[in-house]
Amino acid sequence: MERVILHLDMDAFYAAVEVREDPTLAGKPLIIGHRGRRGVVSTASYEARRSGVRSAMPSLVAERLCPDATWLPGRMALYVQVSRRIRRLLDEASPVVEPLSIDEAFLDLTGVARDLAAGRAAAARLKARIREAERLTASVGVAPNKFLAKVASDLEKPDGLVVLAREDIPVRLWPLPVQRLWGVGPKTGERLRRHGVATVGNVLDRTVGELDLIVGPRAGAHLRALAQGEDLRPVESGREAVSLSEERTYEVDLTDLEEIDRALLERAEGVALALRREGLAGRTVRIKVRTGDFTTWTRARTLERSTDLADTIVRVARELFRDRIALEGRGVRLLGVGMSGLEPSGGGQGRLFPDPDEERARRLARASDAVRDRLGDDALTRARLLREAGGDPPEASSLPAV
Repeated sequence: MERVILHLDMDAFYAAVEVREDPTLAGKPLIIGHRGRRGVVSTASYEARRSGVRSAMPSLVAERLCPDATWLPGRMALYVQVSRRIRRLLDEASPVVEPLSIDEAFLDLTGVARDLAAGRAAAARLKARIREAERLTASVGVAPNKFLAKVASDLEKPDGLVVLAREDIPVRLWPLPVQRLWGVGPKTGERLRRHGVATVGNVLDRTVGELDLIVGPRAGAHLRALAQGEDLRPVESGREAVSLSEERTYEVDLTDLEEIDRALLERAEGVALALRREGLAGRTVRIKVRTGDFTTWTRARTLERSTDLADTIVRVARELFRDRIALEGRGVRLLGVGMSGLEPSGGGQGRLFPDPDEERARRLARASDAVRDRLGDDALTRARLLREAGGDPPEASSLPAV
């Protein structure tokens, strides 16, 4: 039986949600991110993209390319809520869903849809359900494998629906730039182009050995297989998050230890809240520190028991920063806190005698989560994190680019 694989990608997701929430933004160039010297574009509406604005672009470049754009800082909590509702629709459409990010997923309809034509009909229904439920559009590719489905979903954005069958490969795949092949980044793409391999089709003009000489041992067979539209990887519904983190790049380097400590607490709060919302806890606390001269440290410590509490996470993060980071007078440009070794919350062996402080912190966390779920993430803030006029410098975007 031929496989029927769907790749679904929400169109300019963060920007589209903001336009839905404020229809006056419709049809205007919109950039999600923070302006300024160290800001980065998280995503942009298609109106802004027509001016050359792209995800992960420095904000100064985006401002120059699209000076009339409206800028919004982004609301991650809102985007996560919308993403979860969309995920439920995907689960209803297919028994096998592999999420790739907050706005992207593979679905395996093999056995549910008898062929690619039936897969197209299922994709059309799914797009209609998302539009009806969330007032958002998605682009979907339908193909016999993951690679071709991903290529197909990119061909007619936004709001596209493309079936890429094997017989369509010469017309729709081979003319594409060679960088459309998985594993071909900018440097590898440039190396291939210097040797006359500019398109996917050009790959098939070279032998495996010739390609290995250009891009490295064992890479040639991989590239030729993709260029022929071959990809045997399964859709993996059991994929689980292996880590969760939150980081910020600061417009002005943090030099005051009190500011740095408060920033650690804020990152730990964000990570702990995300863990609890996902029903997860982590064993290993990680911090990432980058100074103004781009010196970067990552440090980690594994706990005896997993946790989803900010107090525990920030305590270890502070110890890692104090004992294992040597700023030597430099300011902090980027600061991140994360957790790895994730497992379902409440798993593992419990304590015979629970820690009273931990139990108190857990009750407080539950109460705080209930308030935030009802009134929004900004409804509660630790007193220590309240900003005074002229306090913390503005922060660059920490949203993942989409």
